[in-house]
Amino acid sequence: MSSPLDLPGWRHVYSGKVRDLYVPDDLEPDAPAERMLVVASDRVSAFDHVLEPGIPDKGVLLTTLSLWWFDRLAVGGDGARGIPNHLVADHVLGADGPRELIPDAVSGRAMVVKALEMQPIECVVRGYLTGSGWAEYKMDGTVCGIPLPAGLANGDRLPEPIFTPAFKAPMGEHDENISFERTVEIVGAETAAELRDLSLEIYTRAARIGEERGLILADTKFEFGRDEQGVMTLADEVLTSDSSRYWDAEAWRTGTTPAARMASFDKQIVRDWLAANWDKTGTPPELPAEIVAQTAARYRELLSRLTS
Repeated sequence: MSSPLDLPGWRHVYSGKVRDLYVPDDLEPDAPAERMLVVASDRVSAFDHVLEPGIPDKGVLLTTLSLWWFDRLAVGGDGARGIPNHLVADHVLGADGPRELIPDAVSGRAMVVKALEMQPIECVVRGYLTGSGWAEYKMDGTVCGIPLPAGLANGDRLPEPIFTPAFKAPMGEHDENISFERTVEIVGAETAAELRDLSLEIYTRAARIGEERGLILADTKFEFGRDEQGVMTLADEVLTSDSSRYWDAEAWRTGTTPAARMASFDKQIVRDWLAANWDKTGTPPELPAEIVAQTAARYRELLSRLTS
């Protein structure tokens, strides 16, 4: 994994699989940060590994899509409430006028955000049966322990969206799918219900917007934190190709096989190639140029279809 950039005005404090986090460089050690810089890299991960090479312009594409969704969700109307998010102004006013906070080196792929008390729960919502949910359903007739009707096929729409939380594991370990009851034990009944209800509400709104553009939002995951006023706030990325499965609605309607039905606009191309060419031991193989190009093209097409 490449080293984090040296950015003027910011100090690197953390790197995840695909994002880097910075705080103001004049922040005293151990002092809380009022704002942070989140930088989306071009790194791509699958099966809990960072792969080589990255996807060109991925950081810009995903940041642009997150910003678009944050804006859409923040606006209420038609009975929907505005969803608070962690974005703050990307400039400050000084004696000489506005000063941009996002360095030129990461322009287009960075967000200035407020610090939150992050919840230890990854909030997953599934509207369709696929991925690890399909694997569990084949064995037990459930998804994350939730019973589902018999006779469903890979790629089928669920009777209604389901909330399937995961406990966010320490860095380097796998997240653990947990029940809602276990979520209550971890964060309390009130917070667990708030996370569930917010997640289902956002998924329902986003799925409707996607359907208007010929897209199916099969599943997605959200992260939340409380701000200094205690307000539950949407954070991290939202409804991107990395955090969600998007399918072409027409292909899903007319497809005769799971592969034909689930024409995806995410990194499923990467997952499929890696699953066919790696036994999940040792270092993953390098992604072929055609897989990188196909993935980048699908990311670009999703952004175009949603925002045009």
